[in-house]
Amino acid sequence: MSRYLITNALIVNEAKQFIGHVLIQNKKIQSVTTGEIPTVSSSTVVIPADGKWLLPGIIDDQVHFRDPGLTHKGDLFTESRAAVAGGITSLMEMPNTIPQTTTIKLLLQKFKLAATKSLANYSFYIGATNDNFEELKMVDRSLTCGIKIFMGASTGNMLVNDPSSLAAIFSISDLLIAVHCEDEEIIRNKFSEYQAKFGEDIPVEYHPVIRNHEACFRSSSLAVKLAKQFNSRLHIIHVSTADELVHFETGIPSRDKRITSEVCIHHLWFDQSDYARKGTLIKWNPAIKNLADKEALIKAVNDDRIDVIATDHAPHTLEEKDNPYTKAPSGAPMVQHSLVAMLEYVHQGIFTIDKVVNKMCHTPADIFQIRNRGYIREGYFADLVIVDPDDPWTINKSNLYYKCGWSPLEGTSIKSRVTHTFVNGHLAYDNGIFDDSVKGKALEFNR
Repeated sequence: MSRYLITNALIVNEAKQFIGHVLIQNKKIQSVTTGEIPTVSSSTVVIPADGKWLLPGIIDDQVHFRDPGLTHKGDLFTESRAAVAGGITSLMEMPNTIPQTTTIKLLLQKFKLAATKSLANYSFYIGATNDNFEELKMVDRSLTCGIKIFMGASTGNMLVNDPSSLAAIFSISDLLIAVHCEDEEIIRNKFSEYQAKFGEDIPVEYHPVIRNHEACFRSSSLAVKLAKQFNSRLHIIHVSTADELVHFETGIPSRDKRITSEVCIHHLWFDQSDYARKGTLIKWNPAIKNLADKEALIKAVNDDRIDVIATDHAPHTLEEKDNPYTKAPSGAPMVQHSLVAMLEYVHQGIFTIDKVVNKMCHTPADIFQIRNRGYIREGYFADLVIVDPDDPWTINKSNLYYKCGWSPLEGTSIKSRVTHTFVNGHLAYDNGIFDDSVKGKALEFNR
């Protein structure tokens, strides 16, 4: 593996910004220095980063890469490739594939598959059902990122709605429990109401009315109640409403919280008014809500009630999306553009660059207890991203890497550009050129 020296970068790390140099060798960060550029051997590849930002690699705690069983939409190779191009170096993939990852055997099969296909580092959630408690108890804590519970609508048998099953799962207090919170009864009743009115062609603008604030709040309130009862390590993913923010604390480090939260790019970027022009392309579960919710979520990122920014990357083909509301699937691709989208908010003064790095790098590493990643520290794995903060471009089909070939952000002008991405010291992405000869590693956890 090559030895690299990144020089004169603006290093953004642990709420500090400084011009410095980073030496990479044997997959790790060997040194972080300031002042004069270190003298290195002729075999060292020097990457001048004058005027550029050097960030820790992004850790995305929620992706759906569709592998196995749904690979016409995306797979571990294509989507990790797009992720690396976007500065994501580690990802945690959800269990709603075919077959669903609800047993240890199927979980281990995913790890084997990723070892041959994923350009990024990886871990996988094991999915909870109403009847797989024994599997959840036995899963290797050092291997899996956590348990995933769908406390709301889901596919197959992954909706967990039995009170005794929920109680048993929440009693597993030594493993993070990531929860999708939407109340199935509320959603079902609202859907029936609007289906009776419109038939199969419900206007997509009613998506946040069907999957509404009450559905989210009722479900997340139950999850928080159970977590407090059993002292569980609860992580509520893709928070979409202002109402739910009452569940979360500020003023204490995320690593010390027992209940943490995640918001996704689309809930920070879009609001209800965007359905008119984007239609089913921005149909996600939970639904994108109103402008007041978006603004409240942005504020919660800034005051640290929200701990993590992630993508919920969930590709579908355009043919699948181009259907009436009742048949169009929920989800969209996002990993290639999550970092640059949030850097747009930095340029606009909505977030600081330190806040983005904290929510997308440091905090995911902290709350999942990931070993030696998420920071620019000597001895840590060299998961690093170089960004040019002033190289404008426009997102369009010609520069997409998603297998599905589209993005809800098409037509958006972006000021920043990812130029280099290192994964375990391997230069996986360099100004539009990929080197997929080295694959990522399974994440390890300090548990």
